[in-house]
Amino acid sequence: MNMVTIKAIGKSYDNKQVLRDINLSIREGEFFTLLGPSGCGKTTLLRIVAGFVYPDSGRVIFKDQDITELAAENRNVGMVFQNYALFPFMNVYENVAYGLKVSKVKKNEIEKRVKSYLKLVKLEGYEDRNVSELSGGEQQRVALARALVVEPRVLLLDEPLSNLDARLRDKMRMELKEIQRKLGITCIFVTHDQKEALTMSDRIAVFDGGQCIQVGTPKEIYSNPVDTFVATFIGETNLFEARVDNRRAAINSSFALSLSSDRKGKFISVRPQDILVSKSKIQEENSFEATIIKVIVGGGLEEYHLLIGDIELRAIKLNTIVDFEGFRENDRVWVSVDPRAVHVLRK
Repeated sequence: MNMVTIKAIGKSYDNKQVLRDINLSIREGEFFTLLGPSGCGKTTLLRIVAGFVYPDSGRVIFKDQDITELAAENRNVGMVFQNYALFPFMNVYENVAYGLKVSKVKKNEIEKRVKSYLKLVKLEGYEDRNVSELSGGEQQRVALARALVVEPRVLLLDEPLSNLDARLRDKMRMELKEIQRKLGITCIFVTHDQKEALTMSDRIAVFDGGQCIQVGTPKEIYSNPVDTFVATFIGETNLFEARVDNRRAAINSSFALSLSSDRKGKFISVRPQDILVSKSKIQEENSFEATIIKVIVGGGLEEYHLLIGDIELRAIKLNTIVDFEGFRENDRVWVSVDPRAVHVLRK
């Protein structure tokens, strides 16, 4: 069942359209991510769902209730902001309890819920701490507990991990996803970080220029991008303009790749990990001699920049002790591309 339905939402500021005819259906209990670069409209859409911004056109529906004109405080949503928006003059307990006090929940129920949600976010014993004494990760947990303690229908998260350092951000991704699964709450998560989107989401909506370009699971978005923007924004890829005809993509007069389907388009995309590099020829189809012009060692991975005629490709190979062929600059090698790894894009 759909928990949130967004119908034909449009929004403009100062005659500039920031959202254009957005249509999304978010399932109950789903972790749904709005992904895109800065200024693409994803945060504006989240604020429309929250009730902080009203759309110029379209409707927002929770299950079968149209909430488009409903005030934010009456929507029963929880929101975690990028800067956490904690009250600096309150301690942890008071911050988490604030929404319940405003709703005039009984004192014993407030104590029960605050204790329960502080335990959920692993902050037991922090009740009397001032928020200014907490680390960034701890403040993020307080903000999450404050949003969850009111037991909202939908939890909205506006880039809540962006202010954390890389190691803590990785840890908090896993904890946030674990909490969401445990509670079974519907989450709408905004981020510009493709790794966050791919690792946390049940489904992703990719935004660009105020439009929703593609919706799908992380696997669908990554493996079958619909256009060049999605292909280049989600992960790394080799992208070429090509003449596609009869299951063959010609990049120039001397370099072409066989395809596994007769899909039509103007561009092709090949992920670096799908390009095999070896000392000898692996397969007959889509195999080429190449020169390695650059080697980048990245710990667990090695990246090769390869030149085939005047075409440059990037390949990634796992850096393992077992079954690993290490290459150096100027080595002559064979490059192979499975036809299934060549994705034809419409634009």
